[in-house]
Amino acid sequence: MSRLITRQTALCLLYLLSIAGLQSTVHAEPGITATSYRTAIVENVKIFYREAGNPDNPTILLLHGFPTSSHMFRDLIPQLSGQYHVIAPDYPGYGYSSMPTVNEFDYSFDNVARLVGKLVDKIGLERFSLYLMDYGAPIGFRLATAQPDRIQSLIVQNGNAYDEGIDNNFWEPIKAYWKNRDAVNEGLDNEFWKQVKTAYRQPSMSNADALQFLTTIGATKWQYTNGVKKIESVSPDTWGHVQPLLDREGNQDIQLQMFHSYGSNPPLYPAWQQYLRDHQPPTLIVWGKNDEIFPTAGAQPFKRDLKNLEYHILDTGHFALETHGTEIAILMLDFIGRNVATSNMATN
Repeated sequence: MSRLITRQTALCLLYLLSIAGLQSTVHAEPGITATSYRTAIVENVKIFYREAGNPDNPTILLLHGFPTSSHMFRDLIPQLSGQYHVIAPDYPGYGYSSMPTVNEFDYSFDNVARLVGKLVDKIGLERFSLYLMDYGAPIGFRLATAQPDRIQSLIVQNGNAYDEGIDNNFWEPIKAYWKNRDAVNEGLDNEFWKQVKTAYRQPSMSNADALQFLTTIGATKWQYTNGVKKIESVSPDTWGHVQPLLDREGNQDIQLQMFHSYGSNPPLYPAWQQYLRDHQPPTLIVWGKNDEIFPTAGAQPFKRDLKNLEYHILDTGHFALETHGTEIAILMLDFIGRNVATSNMATN
């Protein structure tokens, strides 16, 4: 009997979970190996990654966003690992990976994607699905366009590949920074950012009017809670894990480098869109509709380039896994099960 959840079963399970009010993870199957916490040295940089599931099963590579790490997948990994081999790395400067200074390491999306690609090779992943979220999208699309035949499917969760997705007030000061690095001190002074700062500023905050605000506890809490229907459903373990890492000496410089490097992504959007049109990877969209960083305007254009697209807009914010993790896991199990070859699935 197939171990994959059928679409009908998945929807029934989702319904039962919703009426029961459950927020916990789907129970793992008997015999599933626990998550392992590993490191690999890639070009003298220690890369931390989480791994679970049978390596003989199809692999899912989970790519995290800003300002978090593989920690954002802590609940999703056991939900998937009964049927899939799951890998979730921390980028250099994030999570438990090495944090060389900006003078020692090129903190750019090109370079980070290159190291993630080398990690994938070192682990021995031949083909895999990609979970693309926030920063994970430009990193993952670089991997996909470089070696498209290795990509079995895409799961896109608030990860942008279109100009429409960054045509909003959140991006105004960051776009100014792309053009002029001195703009880091010019402030977040449009009405959108004034409201965010008023709601989340703390009296002790310094540089609260500059881009550094994006690395403060106020901005971190805003990313996790903005657009969420019940803020109390978001665990403080999120910013409790993230903020001490952001507050490390030298890390703010790393984040500013990455903010500036994000400007290298929009010129690549046409190539990423061409990849989608040419290779037609099966794609699952699971997008928080209340996200004011990457609004649904960035999700809709995938429809024009993809034929095998499943599209779900969820009533939550930027970090959709924090409130809709079980729903996303069920959708992933169903979608990947129908679209990724199962010839190498391990048997009980």
